Amino acid sequence: MPPLYSNLPLTARDSLELASLASSSPGAATTDDTSSRPSISSSRRASLERDDPLDSSNPAATTSRSRPEYHGRSISVSSTFDFASNLFPLSSTAGVGSGGYTPLGAPTSAGLSGSASGGGSGIGAVGLGGGSLEKHKTLTYLNGLSLIVGLIIGSGIFSSPSQVNSNAGSPGAALIVWVVAGVLAWTGAASYAELGGAIPLNGGPQVYLSKIFGEWAGFLFTWVAVLVLKPGSAAIIAIIMGEYLVRAAIGAEAETVNVWINKSVALAGLALVTFMNCVSTRLGTRMNDVLMFLKFVALLGVTVIGIVVAVTGYSSTGTANRDWKDHAWFEGTKTDASAWAVALYAGLWAFDGWDNTNYVVGEFRNPSRDLPRVIHTAMPLVILSYLLANIAYFLVLPLETINSSNTVAVMFGAKVFGPVGSLILALIVSASCFGALNSSTFTSSRLVYVAGKEGYIPSLFGRLGTGTGIPPTPELSSTLRTRSWLKKKLASLVGDEDTGLFFTPIPALVLNALLTTGYIVVGEFGTLITFYGVAGYTFYFFTVLGLIVLRVREPHLERPYRTWITTPIIFCCVSLFLLSRAVFAQPVQTLIVVAFVVAGVPVYFWRVRGQGRRGVPMKRELGGRGERSPWWKFWKRR
Repeated sequence: MPPLYSNLPLTARDSLELASLASSSPGAATTDDTSSRPSISSSRRASLERDDPLDSSNPAATTSRSRPEYHGRSISVSSTFDFASNLFPLSSTAGVGSGGYTPLGAPTSAGLSGSASGGGSGIGAVGLGGGSLEKHKTLTYLNGLSLIVGLIIGSGIFSSPSQVNSNAGSPGAALIVWVVAGVLAWTGAASYAELGGAIPLNGGPQVYLSKIFGEWAGFLFTWVAVLVLKPGSAAIIAIIMGEYLVRAAIGAEAETVNVWINKSVALAGLALVTFMNCVSTRLGTRMNDVLMFLKFVALLGVTVIGIVVAVTGYSSTGTANRDWKDHAWFEGTKTDASAWAVALYAGLWAFDGWDNTNYVVGEFRNPSRDLPRVIHTAMPLVILSYLLANIAYFLVLPLETINSSNTVAVMFGAKVFGPVGSLILALIVSASCFGALNSSTFTSSRLVYVAGKEGYIPSLFGRLGTGTGIPPTPELSSTLRTRSWLKKKLASLVGDEDTGLFFTPIPALVLNALLTTGYIVVGEFGTLITFYGVAGYTFYFFTVLGLIVLRVREPHLERPYRTWITTPIIFCCVSLFLLSRAVFAQPVQTLIVVAFVVAGVPVYFWRVRGQGRRGVPMKRELGGRGERSPWWKFWKRR
C-alpha cells in the first residue's frame, strides 16, 4: 500500500463526511496548488488528496457490502463543491460502516489524529475536523419536530384562513381543501426525508441540488435563498409579530398607529432571536420546543372553546353564531375550478416550512432514524390542528366574518371572552410568530454557514463562535467556568454540552439578521410574496425531481428511508401547478424572479469557477474510457 494511505483504517470515512467535517486550520493546512483559490476550503483538498474513495490504493474503494463495482468508468472532479456534487457517486462510499455513514466527528485516520493531538496549540488538537457543526451532534427528535411545527404554524391559521374558505365557498369544502393541501405538502416533506437520509449533511437543497445536478444549481439556490427567500420570509413573520404585540398593548387603535412602531417591535424580536441562537444551539432549540407546545395548547384550547360555545350557545358579545346549525356545511360550495385552484394554492402556502429540518440534518444525533419520524409526526399533527381550529372558527364566528377578516383568532377571542379574549389571542399569535421567527433564524444560519464554508460567500460566514472557530478544549472550558459564577451558571443552564456558550455560527446569524432588517425597514412585501412563490417552488420542484434522478442514476445508494416513487411525482406535479398559476397571474413579477436567478450565473462563474481553477484537477479518468456527459444529460452523470 502506498505511503499516502498507510495509516488509513479499513472502515474509512466517505467523501461526503470528509467534506462536512473538514475546515481550515494551521495544523492541517497544505501548501500544494489546490489551495490557490482563497475561498476553497480544506475539505476540498482533503477529499482530493488524502482519502479519495475511488483511488485503487485506498481500502475504502474496495470495502463494501455487496455493492456493484463502479471503477472503470469516467468520473469527473471538475466541481469545487465540498459535498462531492460531481466528485464521486454517493453509492461508491455509502455502504461503509454499519449505518451507511460512519459517525461524524471522529478522526479521519490514525496519522491525522496523532499529528493533531500533538499540536499543543489548541488549534492543532482539532485536526481535520476543525470547528464544524456536524461534529457536535445535539439535535434530537423533539428538536426537529419543533423546528418544522414552529415554522409551519406561524400566524396564518390564527390570522387569515379566509383565502381558503372564501374560495371554497362552504365550510365543508374548505375543510376538504385543508386536508388535500396538507397531504400534498406531506408528499414534499416525505421526499425531502429520503434525500436527507441519503445525504445527511447541513444545507438542505443546497447540498442535494449540487450533488445531483451540479454545483451551479446549488449555488443558484444559495444565491436566491440567502439573499431573498430566507430573510424576506423572516421579515414578514417579524412584522406580523410586531403588529399583534402592538394590538395587544394598545387595543383597536393599533390599526392607526405609526407603522414604525410595528417595525420597531419587529426589529426588537429579530434581535432577541438572533442573540438567543448566538448563545447556544441548546437555547435556540429549547425555545422552539417550548413554543411548539404553546402552539398546540393554544390550538387545542381554541377547539375546546369552540365546541363548548357551540353546545352552550354562550357569547360575550351579541348573539351566538347559528350558521353552522341553520345552513348545510356544503351549502354554497363553488363549482368553478379556478376558485378551487386558488383555495388549494392558499392552503399549500399555509403548510410551507416542512423543509425546515433538512437544513440542520447534519446536527441530528441519529438522522437516519429521526428525520423520517419528525416528518411523519409533524405533518399529520399540523393537518389535524388546522382542521380543528377551522371547525372551531366555524362554530363561533359567522362565515361572512371568517371570509373577510385577517384577524380571525382575535375576533374569536372577542366573541367568546370580550376584550380580555382579544388580548390573550393577540399575545398567542405574537408568540406563535416569535417561534416561527426563531425556527427560521436557526435554519437560515445553517444555510449561510454552509455557503461560507464552501466559498460561495466570504469564508468569514463559515466560522463558528467569535474567534478562530475552534471548539474550546475541556481544560479551557473548566478554566473559564471557574472565573465567573454567572458564566458557570449560564453554561449549565443553556450552554451546549461539548462547546459551552457562543460556539454557534455567529457571523452567519449576524448576516441573516442584517438582511432581514433591510427587508423589515423597506417593508414592501407584495412583490416579495410573488418572488417567494415562484423561486421557492421552482427549487422545491428541482430538488424533489432530483430524488427521482438519484433513484435512476444511483439505485444502489443506501437510503435509510425510502418513500414511494409516486410521492415525488405527485409533488412535482403540484409544484408545476403552482408555478404555472404564478406565471399566468403575474407574468411581469415572474420575469423579475427569473432575471434575479439568472443574475446569479455570472456571480457563480466569478466566485466559484473563475478563481484558482488551474490548481484543481479538471478531470480524472478511471479505467480510461468514456467522456463526461454534457451538463444537460444529468441522468447519465456519475
